[in-house]
Amino acid sequence: MRGLLAAACGLVALTAAAAAAQKVSFDYDRTASFAGLTTFAFKQGTASGNPLVDDRIVAAIVNVLDARGMTRSHANPDLVVVTHLTFDKKKDIAAYSTAPGYGAYGWYWGGGWGMTDMRVREIDTGTLVIDMVDAKKGALIWRGMGVKELKSQSKPERVDANVNEAVEKILRNFPPNRPT
Repeated sequence: MRGLLAAACGLVALTAAAAAAQKVSFDYDRTASFAGLTTFAFKQGTASGNPLVDDRIVAAIVNVLDARGMTRSHANPDLVVVTHLTFDKKKDIAAYSTAPGYGAYGWYWGGGWGMTDMRVREIDTGTLVIDMVDAKKGALIWRGMGVKELKSQSKPERVDANVNEAVEKILRNFPPNRPT
């Protein structure tokens, strides 16, 4: 019984760690040519409601694209970057047994004096979507998305680190098939 309880606690811990980790995904137009894209500009998407966070996102994207040899250009860019940041509340439900942990008695299991404690907590999550639009065609050619649990009391330094990490993870596969 103790082994089963330890396994259940380990599963709960892994589930909590997985929920806190950022999940990223991307998709792109397989017919689009990414070879000639050297300049980019930004277009207003869905703002976060906090201009400081929006500015951090733009700066992080500029840093990543600059490191890939692209240049920010307001006049006639090859690529338009549009960001969307949304927030959601999810529920995390956990059940904990307070049973003392009796084992088998002959052909049946003993015990039954414990109680189950149910805990529900709300989790704030943020979703950052980065769209890359071919400026000449006006068509979406690449989209990356990251989802992460948010901490409401984060310090500005931690917000900077989270934004930079999120943008780097999301843009890891942009442009597609680039040498790493």
